[in-house]
Amino acid sequence: MGKKMKAIIVGGSIAGVSCAHSLTSAGWDVLILEKSSEPPARSPTGAGLGLDPQARTIIKSWLPRPHLLDETTLPLSIDQNQATDSEKKATRVLTRDEDFDFRAAYWSDIHGLLFNALDPTIFLWGHKFLSFTMSQDGSTVIKVKALVMESQETVEIQGDLLVAADGCLSSIRKTFLPNFKLRYSGYCAWRGVFDFSGDENSETVAGIKREYQDLGRCLYFDLARDTHSVFYELINKRLNWIWYVNQPEPELKSNSVTLKVSQEMINRMHQEADTIWIPELARLMKETKEPFLNVIYDSDPLERIFWGNVVLVGDAAHPTTPHGLRSTNMSVLDAEVLGRCLGKCGPENLSLGLEEYQRIRLPVVSEQVLYARRLGRIKQGLDRGGTEGGGGLGLEQKHVPFFSGAPLV
Repeated sequence: MGKKMKAIIVGGSIAGVSCAHSLTSAGWDVLILEKSSEPPARSPTGAGLGLDPQARTIIKSWLPRPHLLDETTLPLSIDQNQATDSEKKATRVLTRDEDFDFRAAYWSDIHGLLFNALDPTIFLWGHKFLSFTMSQDGSTVIKVKALVMESQETVEIQGDLLVAADGCLSSIRKTFLPNFKLRYSGYCAWRGVFDFSGDENSETVAGIKREYQDLGRCLYFDLARDTHSVFYELINKRLNWIWYVNQPEPELKSNSVTLKVSQEMINRMHQEADTIWIPELARLMKETKEPFLNVIYDSDPLERIFWGNVVLVGDAAHPTTPHGLRSTNMSVLDAEVLGRCLGKCGPENLSLGLEEYQRIRLPVVSEQVLYARRLGRIKQGLDRGGTEGGGGLGLEQKHVPFFSGAPLV
């Protein structure tokens, strides 16, 4: 059999841990470098996500107890778009798809399921990726330098494959594409998780349940003039909301697309909510503790997603806006296809496996990124040519390219 090939994965988020599962299944040794000092606990910035049937099937194949995925998620069987009249404070249904079949989850719950199903010794927590060198002699050896955050010493790790799962601001991608720039969408997203456990009979919750009668199984999109919001229930009596607001591009102060928000910014958001949304939704937004603000970026599709024995996955490979509910689903699919391609081609044909991964995934993710971009621009009133009364591009998620499943091999 010879010695096992070793993959070094930079980034311990969902894309990184998914690759650890798929590459382990393909017979590889893996090591994950993550600059955070420990696994993420549930945090407000983790918020909610939607998992499609194909991604759920793949995740279950990696879990020793697959039923846990259904136990930590709620069904989203309905996808509903509705128009909000900000003056009359009323909504009317534009589209309703009752065969949606997604499930709502906390980011941190999905990450926890995937993380707990891996050998904890493959993680190097508190290791910040610095640089890498590729061998010049035609072999597959790759050397990665990382800073140990606690001791501030630099360590060097050798492997056969470098997997860049380091997010939309990827430093590994920058090595090959130094002039690459993310495209600012024209808007940011306020996000919050409202916890109503122990307060289920409050006026706020009663009002919300009266207006959103299918909560617990419906993904709601509220469209007002030049803005829209997303609203759905998470497990353990939490309500997840996202509100997209057109604004000039903010300055990013750190290597994160989540902005620090002041009380003044939150107060302004609350006032704006009162003018735009129905009172029940505005009230819920105002009563949500610790809302946060994400800057929304994507990029034009890349022409390639691997160089030699360095490969991009997840948001490093295809930064996307959230409007097609793709980001996590794409990361899971990337990982599965990468593992299958490398397993099929074998360690002696690494470049063939990476070429096949690129050939399968690039057309899919490129279409999905551009579709999500256009859908977001239409919903934000930045593209008037798209949909009139729900026509044109189509507001429903089922129109997203490869919605019913993307090729795996």
